[in-house]
Amino acid sequence: MSHPQSYEILLVPAFADGKGAAGEGAGTKDSGTGESGVDEPDTKDAGPGSPGPGEAIRSAVVAATGETGESGYPRYAGDGMVADIDPATHTVEALLIDGSELDYGLSVRVSERNVDGDVDS
Repeated sequence: MSHPQSYEILLVPAFADGKGAAGEGAGTKDSGTGESGVDEPDTKDAGPGSPGPGEAIRSAVVAATGETGESGYPRYAGDGMVADIDPATHTVEALLIDGSELDYGLSVRVSERNVDGDVDS
């Protein structure tokens, strides 16, 4: 099986998908419950220019290292991020950012990059 040679990883606050709250534990501190009964993050302390929920606060293009990570999936590295990514599902199984694990309240999105550097969804 041929593995993709690179991915773009986006680090996003509070939400795991573009539809809204990711579920339990995804909100920030002092989150309230909205009309839908789903926890909604408290954005009152966000200053001007702060990224909103679901907007990337950091991104990296990671390339295949040829190694297998601790999770058993191919390892990719670049721009301060090291990730083990399942090439079949495009799921990030392990991630280090500048040598540290991902903080609570943050999640990642990943997209495959083709040979030309364009992003494939």
